[in-house]
Amino acid sequence: MLHTVNKSPFERTALATCLRYARSGDAILLYEDGVYAARKAQTTTADVVAAAAKFKLFVLGPDLEARGVAADQVIDGIRIVDYEGFVDLVAENGPVQAWL
Repeated sequence: MLHTVNKSPFERTALATCLRYARSGDAILLYEDGVYAARKAQTTTADVVAAAAKFKLFVLGPDLEARGVAADQVIDGIRIVDYEGFVDLVAENGPVQAWL
């Protein structure tokens, strides 16, 4: 299953809820404001690092760039994908659960 999170973890609980319900081996894609969860050295980092050990974590590169987050600021273990990668994730990991 692919889980998508597009809300900042500082505004909504979508990421926390996603991590609570996702199963080991599921894929999680952070996009739009959800990409803020992928940054190192912040209050949510420990939760995301722990999740990277259990889930396949991805972040949408164009949304990182649009928000001024450089690739070297992304937590280790999170893979950066482009729009084609997003489509591939949907095709390879469907169904999709969007956490709002």
